[in-house]
Amino acid sequence: MSDLKVGDKAPDFSVVNDANEMVSLKDLAGQKVILYFYAKDNTPGCSIEAQQFNEAYKKLQDAGYVVLGVSRDTVKRHINFKEKYDLQFNLLADTDEAVCNAYGVMKEKKLYGKISIGIERSTFVIDEKGVLTHIYRGVKAKEHVGQLLVDLGL
Repeated sequence: MSDLKVGDKAPDFSVVNDANEMVSLKDLAGQKVILYFYAKDNTPGCSIEAQQFNEAYKKLQDAGYVVLGVSRDTVKRHINFKEKYDLQFNLLADTDEAVCNAYGVMKEKKLYGKISIGIERSTFVIDEKGVLTHIYRGVKAKEHVGQLLVDLGL
């Protein structure tokens, strides 16, 4: 479902977090959710983006948002990444790409002439009723969180 649009129902998911606990969108019903997808723990851009979400976390939390970071990394890698940057939000281990595929973030990438399939840095904002209110695709790590805060009026 790569054709998700604002106003669509957000695809449900169930996946383990960095504490090895199952997290499902349906269990977050009644809460606003920021679901952000990133390529890999401990890479430069992904580390910057995670730190920026972490810096904005209190403001987002005070506004009623749950922040969830999603990558294909394992729980063990997420634990190390979370500890390294003292991240305050959950990281979801989408090792089978089910959540990535549901949100249509797997894209063809070209690096040094080599083509691979990877996660396109994307963020989805979901309201209390499970409806997508904002969709950001192909975002820039250094600018994204600041723009998101502006767009959310925070």
